[in-house]
Amino acid sequence: MYPRMKLFLSSLCLLAGVLATAQIENPTGTVQFEASETTSNDDPSGFELPAVKTPSLSNPDTPSKYDYLGDTKEEKLDITKGDGLLEYKTDTAPKYFTKDKAVTKEIGGDQHLGDVRTKSGIVSILYRDHEYVDGDNIRVFVNEDIVQSNVMMSGSFGGIHITLESGFNRIEFLALNQGTSGPNTAELHVYDEHGKLISAKEWNLLTGDKATIVIVKE
Repeated sequence: MYPRMKLFLSSLCLLAGVLATAQIENPTGTVQFEASETTSNDDPSGFELPAVKTPSLSNPDTPSKYDYLGDTKEEKLDITKGDGLLEYKTDTAPKYFTKDKAVTKEIGGDQHLGDVRTKSGIVSILYRDHEYVDGDNIRVFVNEDIVQSNVMMSGSFGGIHITLESGFNRIEFLALNQGTSGPNTAELHVYDEHGKLISAKEWNLLTGDKATIVIVKE
């Protein structure tokens, strides 16, 4: 019995020594695994994190107002609706569609548009078709000299600048025709050299009649 007991105690001491040595080499008591330096995406093993997508700044569910897909309907501009700031009148005929006044007994013969006095050395004579723009033509005289032989008046002002002589300056407008509607009609404006309106008149002439204005340079 004694030899067997001695052998058992020897084996027990040897086992205790081995365990003590293992405890010293690995004091934490955890098992360490050697990491592998090679990985394979084709055959992943262990835990695999899902792929992370790059965030987008646009929302695919909200169509951009600059993207026009499919059939789009263009909104037409309607100037009669206005913008709430001005009142638009749609029942007024434009100047080009307004006929001249009918020829009456009062219309006919030459017309005197008055005398104007000014100290300006130069005046601007501006005229335009006053009623329906229908091709009224005139000839312009200054002190009996023809300065414009044949002018077709439009809906916009046009005219001449005149260097005045001392005293009386006679400007005449001869109606060459009556256009296609009514008499030969015009609106006349006279401005001094400072741009001040010094006369505003109208005429209604039959073919061959004249309208005359006298400008007196003081």
